[in-house]
Amino acid sequence: MRLYGVVGWKNAGKTGLMERLVAEITGRGFTVSTVKHAHHTFDVDHPGKDSHRHRVAGAREVLLSSGARFALMHELRGAEEPSLDTHLKRLAPVDLVLIEGYKRDAHPKVEAHRAETGNPLIAPDDPTVRAVAADVPLTLDRPVFDLNDTVAVAEFILREVGLIASAPQPMPSTAAPPPLRNDCFALPPGVHWTPVREALDLLQSRLHAVTEQETLPVTDATGRILAEDVTAVRANPPLPNTAVDGYGFAGGRGTGLHELPLAAGRAAAGDRPGTVPECHAIRVLTGAALPEGVDTVILQEDVTTDGGVLRFNGPVKQGANTRRAGEDVLAGDVILPAGKRLGSAELALLAAAGVAEVNLRRPLRVGVLSTGDELVEMGAPAQDGQIYDANRPMLLSLVASFGHEAVDLGRVADDRAALRARLDSATKNVDVILTSGGASAGDEDHVSALLTEAGAMALWRIAVKPGRPLALGLWDEVPVFGLPGNPVAAMVCTLMFARPAMALLAGAGWQEPQGFDVPAAFEKRKKAGRREYLRARMRDGRAEVFASEGSGRISGLSWAEGLVELDEAARDIKPGDMVRFIPYGSFTG
Repeated sequence: MRLYGVVGWKNAGKTGLMERLVAEITGRGFTVSTVKHAHHTFDVDHPGKDSHRHRVAGAREVLLSSGARFALMHELRGAEEPSLDTHLKRLAPVDLVLIEGYKRDAHPKVEAHRAETGNPLIAPDDPTVRAVAADVPLTLDRPVFDLNDTVAVAEFILREVGLIASAPQPMPSTAAPPPLRNDCFALPPGVHWTPVREALDLLQSRLHAVTEQETLPVTDATGRILAEDVTAVRANPPLPNTAVDGYGFAGGRGTGLHELPLAAGRAAAGDRPGTVPECHAIRVLTGAALPEGVDTVILQEDVTTDGGVLRFNGPVKQGANTRRAGEDVLAGDVILPAGKRLGSAELALLAAAGVAEVNLRRPLRVGVLSTGDELVEMGAPAQDGQIYDANRPMLLSLVASFGHEAVDLGRVADDRAALRARLDSATKNVDVILTSGGASAGDEDHVSALLTEAGAMALWRIAVKPGRPLALGLWDEVPVFGLPGNPVAAMVCTLMFARPAMALLAGAGWQEPQGFDVPAAFEKRKKAGRREYLRARMRDGRAEVFASEGSGRISGLSWAEGLVELDEAARDIKPGDMVRFIPYGSFTG
């Protein structure tokens, strides 16, 4: 659920800003719900009303309902005030929840500020306050908007939550994007174990697109990522047209029998619009542009024709069975945002809107490298103590399923010089490198050792299961993701961390996997501390998990259809309890 808050001291203008934001954002076609914190006792009905009498009589909850709306009123009667999270769980799904107040909660916020009140800013260094809307100019380390510029504040919020694309940065197709900062993977001082959400937020804030741009015909753009917003060249439909086969005339008709003389000819799809005499009807076919003098169409099944006269019974509503010009897309509308990956539906929209060429990101080239003396290539004989390299084919397939160009960098033994040479060679041909094995801090962990030598390595100890530390760094300005050698941990870490990071690097923006709550078909007692991902599948509407949580059980990856995500809190899960299931398809869609 996308959340954004509006905070401010008393009389700062936050309620007025909320009101204008709701009107502006819903006016753009998004669904919005609101949550407001009140610092006083309030009623939502009036004394003497039936529902008020029920509450006064002692009812704990009163559900007031009519044909227009319903309201649930809950009397706390001395109980502790529910948290914001508790209230949010009561809301039906919407595009955005705007929250007024709750300034101490962790969701992002805009602060409303009026200088005339004499109030200071709530917290100039509060990272959850992403912007300030003020009635005077301010110099801050975050965006400052005019308090009355509702459009600018609304667009900032919509971009922040991902409902509209960020404004594209113009870049010549021949220009290279700026390099990543050398410290882009650095952790704050003193960090030991990093929660999953914090690790994802760090990746999202530190990385940016590294791929160049090129212009191609739409016919060659399947699977590619848009480098900038695309606007419609032509409206769709370009002219008013008919949605059915039938007969067209001007104006609606009331009840009763109606007769109209038929004009000569017909209007078919592709015909140049003609003119129909006043008080006449004409034969029209599906998709035909409406002739001048026609704004209503009646189905051919609902009429009779005899001797050049059309007869039908009303009522017929004016505009029936017609499509307005531009009712789908208007010329000049932004029809696809920067960062959108183009599929068959997008190509159809581009073609209908008259767009022949698009500015695209070059495909992200992702190199996959396995390390370790114990690994053997598929098809080769394996000696005692050796294992087949399962990670490389898995990771190459995953990279391709994400829509990137997978580059096989082969396998390197536990030889630091050989690994250095392979990395040096790879950076000339790829934009990202995924390695598996050698990512910890042991004697044979050469990936982390080399990245440390390069001065651009961070060992992220993420509070996740399965998963060991991730070695993240840059090698000759190319980001390297050092994944665990265990295939189960390597796959989970790729799905949860490398996938969204690579989407950013490719220019597609940050991508969260879409999960949904389902009843559990299993029992589990989980300790607090780490976020866990269980191999799972759906059967009869319930989530089953693989019999063993051992990260060496590769068969569980194939058995599963996705992952059950359990957050950091302790839980005692029983069959029927709700858990979050993330299907594999959510990572590749």
